[in-house]
Amino acid sequence: MNMEKEPGVEVNPRIMMGKPVIKGTRIRVELILERLALGETISDLLIAYPHLRETDIKNILKK
Repeated sequence: MNMEKEPGVEVNPRIMMGKPVIKGTRIRVELILERLALGETISDLLIAYPHLRETDIKNILKK
């Protein structure tokens, strides 16, 4: 079972215990939001996770 909640977000019980992740990765949405809340920038996250795209991060911030 694979459910898409938001564009670019995937929820699959077989990936990260069903927590929302950025589609095609195992990076939890929660992790990205936590790091942004701690003051990291999108640029910081793109350096830390080079396989992410800026649009991946912006998609989870739309809500």
